[in-house]
Amino acid sequence: ARDFPGAKGPSYLSVHLRFGTISIRELVRFAMQSQALPTNTEGAATWLSELIWRDFYMQILHHHPHVVSRSFKPEYDAIQWAEGSQADSLFAAWCAGQTGYPLVDAGMRQLNATGYMHNRLRMVVASFLTKDLGIDWRRGERYFAWKLNDYDLSANNGGWQWAASTGCDAQPYFRIFNPVSQSERFDERAAFIRRYVPEIADLDDRLIHAPWTAPALALQAAGIVLGKTYPMPVVDHDQARQKTLMRFSVVKKKA
Repeated sequence: ARDFPGAKGPSYLSVHLRFGTISIRELVRFAMQSQALPTNTEGAATWLSELIWRDFYMQILHHHPHVVSRSFKPEYDAIQWAEGSQADSLFAAWCAGQTGYPLVDAGMRQLNATGYMHNRLRMVVASFLTKDLGIDWRRGERYFAWKLNDYDLSANNGGWQWAASTGCDAQPYFRIFNPVSQSERFDERAAFIRRYVPEIADLDDRLIHAPWTAPALALQAAGIVLGKTYPMPVVDHDQARQKTLMRFSVVKKKA
């Protein structure tokens, strides 16, 4: 359940780890004890792996402090990220949860409203910023640092460099999350989307993940005017994907 933002799956202990009100050793001990129980499911092992990732990123930061301002993989410092007024406008839309992609917008609005974002959504919105919008991961990292109650430098940096494919043991650069597919898979009934993007709540479950594909009558019945009550997509995902592959392939050829 921890991958589904509409369900109460996560432990919500990250803020306690951040401020030291609970010990990492206590949580590891609890996870290992849970694994030994007859009723154990894969949840305990998954949770333990997330705790290990946290410490892994601490080690990366300690031994490779350059990651604070540069890519872990030096060759990716040559990536030409989008800049200028258009990039600034896209970044502002991402920050405000006004990209036209409902799951991305719901995640950003949760962050802005609560100071928390579900882990699955952190990956989705980070991938969207860096690989759909082509914007430097450092801008997103700084925004998270400003907004997250559980902000931790090493974990935040590691997560962003993982999503941007510039970090240690990061996802391959050609792995680009499709924001619609992610939405359909992890918020199938759109419970999370409807909570944070109420202006499209009356759309059918089959249409709400990509409102711009909905028939005119369905939009009218739901009280939606694309471009007014809810934005059109700020980018075309398929086109953005090709641009990202080109952006990274140029760097790979030079490396």
